[in-house]
Amino acid sequence: MSGTTSGPGTQQTGPAIPRQYAPAKPEPTGWVGWIVFAATLALIVGVFDLIEGIVALFKDSYYLVAPSGLVLNVNYTAWGWTHIAIGAVLIATAVGLFAGQTWARVVGVVIAVLSAIVNFAFIPAYPLWAIAVIAIDVFIVYALTAHGAEMKEI
Repeated sequence: MSGTTSGPGTQQTGPAIPRQYAPAKPEPTGWVGWIVFAATLALIVGVFDLIEGIVALFKDSYYLVAPSGLVLNVNYTAWGWTHIAIGAVLIATAVGLFAGQTWARVVGVVIAVLSAIVNFAFIPAYPLWAIAVIAIDVFIVYALTAHGAEMKEI
């Protein structure tokens, strides 16, 4: 051997090249799980809102009360489009949360609060469904506001 190969246990001829080490990544804590949990819940609530909106658009007789019995006296077509819009934004936010984007945390909190308010007004139409979505929205807000900055580091 001429000594020109490099590797463990071999000699190099010529000047020594210093190795540069990348800084060690900090180990993620268990709080990262809360962000993944929030992203999963946002995805689920987004799909729920899409389903709720589609039902409101195509089969408004499914709900328990007439539009006049709701907190806001608007027809189910308006409710349907509102739920579809919130659901689509929540699904997009969930994708951003899985990617560790800071904007997704901010949008996630705002849209989860908006979703909870809209579902609170929608309780007379379908109480059990609306209360379940509100509870999930509360978990999303908690998970996103507790410790979300660590998700970007992964």
